[in-house]
Parts: sequence; C-alpha cells; structure tokens
Amino acid sequence: MRRQNLWIAMLAATATLGTTASNADFVDDSNVQLKFKNFYLDRQYADLPQNNWGSWSQGITLDAKSGYQDIGGGIQVGADLLVQHAFKLNGRDKNPDWILPHDGKESKDNFGKVGATLKAKVSQTELKVGELLPVSPVLVFDPSRQLLTTYSGAWLESKDIKDTKLTLAYIDKINNRYDNQFRDLTLFAPAKGKKYYDNGEATDGMWIAGVDHQFTPEIGGSYWYADVEDIYQQHYVGASYKTKLGEKAKLDSHIRYFDNSESGDKLYGPIDNQALSVGAKVNYGAHTVGLGYQQMFGDSSFPTLGGWVPQPYLVNWGVATFTYPDEKSIGLIYGYDFSELGAKGLSATAVYMMGQDATVGALKNQDSEEFNAIVNYTVPEGKLKGLGFQAMYIDTDFDWKSDLKEYRVATTYTYKF
Repeated sequence: MRRQNLWIAMLAATATLGTTASNADFVDDSNVQLKFKNFYLDRQYADLPQNNWGSWSQGITLDAKSGYQDIGGGIQVGADLLVQHAFKLNGRDKNPDWILPHDGKESKDNFGKVGATLKAKVSQTELKVGELLPVSPVLVFDPSRQLLTTYSGAWLESKDIKDTKLTLAYIDKINNRYDNQFRDLTLFAPAKGKKYYDNGEATDGMWIAGVDHQFTPEIGGSYWYADVEDIYQQHYVGASYKTKLGEKAKLDSHIRYFDNSESGDKLYGPIDNQALSVGAKVNYGAHTVGLGYQQMFGDSSFPTLGGWVPQPYLVNWGVATFTYPDEKSIGLIYGYDFSELGAKGLSATAVYMMGQDATVGALKNQDSEEFNAIVNYTVPEGKLKGLGFQAMYIDTDFDWKSDLKEYRVATTYTYKF
C-alpha cells in the first residue's frame, strides 16, 4: 500500500508541476514520446524440443520527460513518467518465455508497467527518486526484450567537478523484463532451485557508489562499488582508451576488472568470483572489427540479479554468458555499414564467441560457442523516417547442456510529440 501511495503522490506532483510552471522551461524543455515495438522471439533446443519457448507481442510505451522548473535557491525540479504495456499476439502458454509474465502454469496475454520519477537539480548535480533506468558497470536497465527492466530507488549524480562524474545510489526494488510489478532484489540462482518467477531469498536493498574520471581526451578511468545487502558485494575498476588512427580509422579499447564476494548474512552462500574483460574495436570507414578476451577466476560464477539482468560491461556476453568458474573466452566481431554502397540506414554485424575450460558443477573443462548474426535497418527519410527493423539469429553449442538456436525480429517506431 505504501508503494501504491508513493506512485500516486509522484503522479500528483507531476500534474501539479505541469500546471503551476510560471515560466515555459518545464513545458518547452519536455520530451514526450510514444514508442511502438513489435517483437518476435523463438528459442529452439536441439535435444529438448518440449522446452522450446517464445512469443510474438506488441508493446506500446509512453515516455514523458519534463523540463525543469526553478523553485528558487538554485534548485530546479521536474518529473518523468514511463507507462509500458504489451499484449501477446501469439506464443506458447505453458513454457515461460522471459518476455511475458508467467505464473508457473501459463503466460499472461497482456501486462503493463507504470513508473514515475521525481528529479531535482542544483548546478550539475541531479537527484532522481522513483523509477530508474541506470547505465553503470554495476547495474544496468535491460531493453533486450519487449518491455524494459527498471528499478526503484534514489540515484544521485554529480558532474560539478571538471571531467569527473560522481554517483551515489540506493536501489530497493526491480521490475524485471517479464514482470508487471516491482519486487525485492534476489540472486539469479537456478542451481539452488530458484525459478525465474520466484522471489527467492531477498535483500533489503543495494547500495552503489562510483567515480568516473576523464584523465585526457583519450584516457578514462572508473571505480564503482555495489553491495547487494546479504547477497554479494562488487568492486569494479575500468580504464578506456580512444584515439584516431589516421584520418579514417578510430580505436576504442578498454580493460575492466570485477571482484565479487559474498555480503553480510550470505543468503546464497559464499561467492568468490573475479572477472577480467579486455576489448578493442577499430572502425575504418564502413568497417568495424573487434576482439575481446574474458577470463573468470575464483570458485563461483559471475553473480547476476534475479530476473537475469545482463552485464554488458563484460566483453563476451550473450545467450551463453561465458561466466562459469575458470572459463576463458575469446570474442570476434565484424560490422559493416551499407551506407557506402548507397543503402543508407542498413547495417549488419556478425559476432563469434568461444569459451573454454569452464567448471560447471562437477564437470571440468567444458567448452561453449555462440554465433550471432544481426541485421539492422532504419528508414532514413520520408514519412516513415525512424521506422526500424532488426533481425537476429543466435546459434549456441554447449558441452554440458542442450544446444539451442534463437530467432528474434523487432520492428520499432517512435512518435515524438
């Protein structure tokens, strides 16, 4: 009930701010978009066809971000609103598909989410309270399915120090991509019998602190810390290097390191994982070539929040995450932009990742492979400008479980008011 009252208060504040703004900044600087996403996903298991899952769904999202209203003392305030809804066009009811809510027996035909955010800013320091869509090494929102994975809490970010960003945050709930409500934070732990639609052992919340600094135009560094109370704590150190290689080529490279261990009451037992991620991409005209190396140390897999939140700060991450104990993986990427051939808006990417020496339970030296083929097209002009299409093919091969293939097709369009 308290959470429901919080959302009502936030929505009331949104309406009040919108009607009492005496200057035009609150309205004129606002950004209101209506987003449409038609999404098809089909996963097929080579050895377990009875476990195949997938669905075809249509999503509609209202994303409204206000400008800022000056209330005096150098303080500016605003409010954002995110309303998401999806309905199933077709799909398998019995097997959970990680896209539509599932009660353990069948999936829902439609579901929606409503989130509101109050924001306040002083100079270059901003506080957001309510629904959050963070992008950080220790926590990210997830746009990979039909509706977004979001969080609730408070997020404070300051850029008042030159070339530096400071972040403090507290997260108390998660609204997973396949869910229609905010739930307590848990650990994704299927080996312990925790199904994705169960709560599992819950924590009171997650504390986050981070600093990002740009030492030179080419070199940047970061340190982040997160504590998912009584489950795991995480230290992150990263460095990036970007530069031009001649007139046409650009290099974008990074090295990242995670140190993960148990926290407090150890609700899921001991956690011992260290992850090294090194990657580089070179862009030359229409061509992009990338190479990544990743290695896991310690006795545990890389910890992930319940709801299967991805970790894009690991260079090799896909359907096969390459995050088991002792696992070493190499990734190769090639992308091409067809604009040079006259097909503006069309691009294609191929990704190959190979993992070796993984320890999976009692099994040692397990190997895996994954290949992704991705084609994107965005209508560049005309009445349908901005209409986007994406087709993705995923093929994986595992030593210790069934191989699988996955097909995804998404059509997106954003209408800006």
